[in-house]
Amino acid sequence: MATWFVRSVLPRLGFVTRSVLASNLQLKGRLYGLAAGIRPVVQEPPTPEKDRVLSDSLKHPDFFHVSELFTLKDLFDARVHHGHKRGCRHRLMEPYLFGCRLEQDIIDLDQSVLHLQKALNFTAHCAYRKGIILFISRARQFSHLIETTAQESGEYAHTRYWQGGLLTNAHVQYGSGVRLPDLIVFINTLNNVFEQHVVVRDAAKMNIPTVGIVDSNCNPSLITYPIPGNDDTPSAVKLYCKLFKMTILRAKDKRRQMDLLYGHQKELPEPST
Repeated sequence: MATWFVRSVLPRLGFVTRSVLASNLQLKGRLYGLAAGIRPVVQEPPTPEKDRVLSDSLKHPDFFHVSELFTLKDLFDARVHHGHKRGCRHRLMEPYLFGCRLEQDIIDLDQSVLHLQKALNFTAHCAYRKGIILFISRARQFSHLIETTAQESGEYAHTRYWQGGLLTNAHVQYGSGVRLPDLIVFINTLNNVFEQHVVVRDAAKMNIPTVGIVDSNCNPSLITYPIPGNDDTPSAVKLYCKLFKMTILRAKDKRRQMDLLYGHQKELPEPST
């Protein structure tokens, strides 16, 4: 019995194992579905020059100078301070409110400036490290704007219905070896007035950092970098898209400059003694 098992069954198991491995290798090079930001995992060997390029960006609190991209007056002119009616207010948004006038909440722009600078700085560091950035929104009137912003920035966007499990069950839907987004940017964190976007919860489950515009009726507790601000007015959304686009492009240009700088330094001959 043992001899029959060794001669008949084990070779078949070996064939099945090789077939499964071959199919997994084929899945690693494919993209399925509509999930943006899925790339095969490619690990580059670390080098001293690459380590220095990455470490230099952490020595300055505002390495990309994102504080120069906007002012408080820019936020005021774009009506970022306009919140929803007091009856729609979320209790966790009360610390970010300046007050209430004519039953409409007013968002504190002083806090919005600080949180927006932190969010843009984190976004710049992700783009600088060649991370995948995914823009998400379910507001139909801003779908084209957000998709255009992501395309011009060299990143990804998802503005349609989100199929459950694209993040939490990615290894089953797309196979092993896929790469999830390194950062998710929510221009709007709600599917509708009463329901939060499912990706907010799934990103927290998968430990994916998030940046999100949170209006007075939103829950900021699961957003890594919440930005208190109006998420309904077209002028405000255009300003957000403009700032994220400028930040990502600035970070990528800085990375190309640093790579070129250290590449030239590596090729320069040593001075003769």
